Amino acid sequence: MRTLATIGYQATTMENFLGTLREAGVNLLVDVRAVASSRRPGFSKTALAANLREAGIDYLHLRALGTPAEGRAAARAGRHQAMRDIFLDHMETSAARAELAALAELVGNRQVCILCFEADPAHCHRSIVASELSRLRPVRVHHLRPEEA
Repeated sequence: MRTLATIGYQATTMENFLGTLREAGVNLLVDVRAVASSRRPGFSKTALAANLREAGIDYLHLRALGTPAEGRAAARAGRHQAMRDIFLDHMETSAARAELAALAELVGNRQVCILCFEADPAHCHRSIVASELSRLRPVRVHHLRPEEA
């Protein structure tokens, strides 16, 4: 059975983030943010891809596996169940299903980690992505927790 890692960067530094990925043997980071920008230095799409490349880790952005705007608003407001419900509906879209199938293929060949912002995987849609993925391909999910800054 393959392992799928997940990680959030909310409370960490780029150095701790990259160290955690290296320790886990990740060779492909899949960004599952709908909007791959960040106020945290180094975590916007272009800078993140460059930092990962320097660490020997490939980067892929699967935008359709990101939370829609109304789900992100619910999460920011602390309405985690509403975010989950919105995201589960979104996962039924053809774009999300297609990218989930692509992710399932990648997990079969690479040591993959999916990324989003939220530090706590219980409050993040990446846990739902991992759960949905496990229906397509048996995976053991490992939530990575980089050291906080």
